[in-house]
Amino acid sequence: MKASLPRLLTGLVVLPAVLVLLAARLSGASASTLAAPLPNPEFDAGLATAAGEEIAYFAGGCFWGVEGVFEHVKGVKSAVSGYSGGDPAAANYDAVSGGNSGHAEAVKVVFDPKQISYGQLLKIFFTVAHDPTQLNRQGPDRGTQYRSAIFYDNAAQQQIAKKYIDQLTAAKSFPKPIVTQLVKLDVFHEAEKYHQDYMVHHPNQPYIMIHDAPKVAALKKQFAAVYRER
Repeated sequence: MKASLPRLLTGLVVLPAVLVLLAARLSGASASTLAAPLPNPEFDAGLATAAGEEIAYFAGGCFWGVEGVFEHVKGVKSAVSGYSGGDPAAANYDAVSGGNSGHAEAVKVVFDPKQISYGQLLKIFFTVAHDPTQLNRQGPDRGTQYRSAIFYDNAAQQQIAKKYIDQLTAAKSFPKPIVTQLVKLDVFHEAEKYHQDYMVHHPNQPYIMIHDAPKVAALKKQFAAVYRER
């Protein structure tokens, strides 16, 4: 459960600006975004010559915001919230929220490699979708279910992701070490229906306004070339 002041105010439709600022300060959380985009990956697959589908899997805190970011990226066909990395029998929100399922809240990103590369998705993930230097937490959310992780689907993704993390580490792109896990995908379990497109259905929920909407705003500002409205 996301036990934070914004979460407790879920039922409010409109939150005064002063209360929004106060809630953000009390929770110690705002969008995990950088002032400027990170460098492009030095090692990447590049764009494909023919349209098709590939899948990437990312975990970086609450899946609502990560899903919301990638749904605004050109070339992304769909983004689905779910669970990866834990006990298949515990792939449900109640169990995952308890912190003992082994799962991370993850997002399945289906994309067209002719329009956007896997490396560019990684750049967005590290720049605006979450803070890769926070261990087992994102903003007000605490627990291993909110860990930063990349679940790679094949050897090429593993290599691209590892080299990019090494590149960012060598360049000291972040003030603290990157703690993102790089893990072979086992199974992705789609989350309950009410989690899907959560930002779309609940744009005025305080949690969304404080922690997730700023990530999409940062995407629009910093990645204008690949940003799209829904």
